[in-house]
Amino acid sequence: MKNMRRYLLLVGLLLLGLLLVACGGETEGGDEGGAAATSESGGEEAASGGEESGEVEAAADAVTIRYSLWDSGQQPAYEACAAAFTAANPNIIVTVEQFGWDDYWNSIQTGFVSGDAPDVFTDHLAKFPEFAVKEQIMDIQPFVEADGVDLDQYITGLADLWVREGKRYGLPKDWDTIAVVYNKEMLDAAGIDPAVMEDWSWNPVDGGTFEETVAMLTLDANGNNGLSPEFDKENVVQYGFIHQGAGGFSGQTQWSHFAASNGFQFTDGPWTTQYYYDDPALAETLDWYVSLIEKGFAPGLADVTSLGPQQLIISGQGAMTTDGSWQIGNYVDNSTFEVGFGKLPVGPAGRKSMFNGLADSIYIGTEHPEAAWEWVKFAASPECANIVGDSGVVFPAIQSGVERTLAVRDGQGIDVSAFTEEALDPEGTFLFPITDNGAEISAIMDPVMDSIVLGEVDAATALQEANEQVNALFE
Repeated sequence: MKNMRRYLLLVGLLLLGLLLVACGGETEGGDEGGAAATSESGGEEAASGGEESGEVEAAADAVTIRYSLWDSGQQPAYEACAAAFTAANPNIIVTVEQFGWDDYWNSIQTGFVSGDAPDVFTDHLAKFPEFAVKEQIMDIQPFVEADGVDLDQYITGLADLWVREGKRYGLPKDWDTIAVVYNKEMLDAAGIDPAVMEDWSWNPVDGGTFEETVAMLTLDANGNNGLSPEFDKENVVQYGFIHQGAGGFSGQTQWSHFAASNGFQFTDGPWTTQYYYDDPALAETLDWYVSLIEKGFAPGLADVTSLGPQQLIISGQGAMTTDGSWQIGNYVDNSTFEVGFGKLPVGPAGRKSMFNGLADSIYIGTEHPEAAWEWVKFAASPECANIVGDSGVVFPAIQSGVERTLAVRDGQGIDVSAFTEEALDPEGTFLFPITDNGAEISAIMDPVMDSIVLGEVDAATALQEANEQVNALFE
């Protein structure tokens, strides 16, 4: 059964590629982490496919490449990739730096201004258009052509997401989808079989069977659940649903899947110039999202912001949340209870998950462009993808790496098919919005979404006004 599931995944990813090509126009979340962490490949043990191969000796005249990422969960895997790379290229040392999400992007922007940005850094679809327009990252297409990089080795369509006006700004490293994360002990105590997630429903009017399940999992201090007429929403001791916050302009792990399953779409596709935040389908979705807080089924925005949604689940304060596949290890490794991963509910327009991909980009001001390229090429190679896959943290952009991630989780008895099956469904995913003016759009939409989730403004009115401001950016 496991082998068949993996086979179906590989076939399905090829089918998914057809969708990505169709959406790709011209040609996938972040870890909150902590303080910056740094390591050098020259002093680490090299690893290939999870095997140690001894100390790595760098050449006396070696150059050093700084490589920055935000996901602390992936840092060990990329340190292993860096060690393997230096073992094969002793004239290049790779220093791996890790910052939490907010600090990460601040450090990148500060580095661009000061001229001290890392040579190579993990890039995001929401960020790279601005970097490309400002000529802060390098067009690597000449390198790709000169070295004959096989772009077909990546899951079809992923490589094309990083092309703007014929210039390529990254090679794919991984992809992600969204699913439901749940505390199995809490479901058992409520008499809920996780199998309900196979076909549960959602709508913005009454929340469908999804909200019914959330209500059943919400408990007050007297043991009443959210369906009881005696339920006291002012004294909740267990939330049925931990939302992921206001979500800003994309709502990747927060509301995008609900909105898309209600028929909402951000734009008409990559590099288009009109947004549809004023679609009533989004306002309806957000009204429902906020209603969970008002009913006492979910915590307020302040609690989620200060404590963190992952920590609220891990500490046993909530039964379910929606989160990205890159967080699988965080929940599994840090929870004292059995964690499960279930499918998103089916909305009026079907079951939908945002599909996102990451890539590595080269800083335009690097003093070592050739060495930086060699590292980017290796980091996007099957060898590094397999090392990353053996960590089980994310789904690499190369199928052999995906197979290894699945093998790791299968070996742990952890079913992550809720993430992969969503990617298999040709109608089950939609792309992260890819357009110019990302920073400006975020500056407009982030405070608006905060105000909506805080209940300070009417969603439909606020979204109408914000959408006009967003679309004015493209005039």
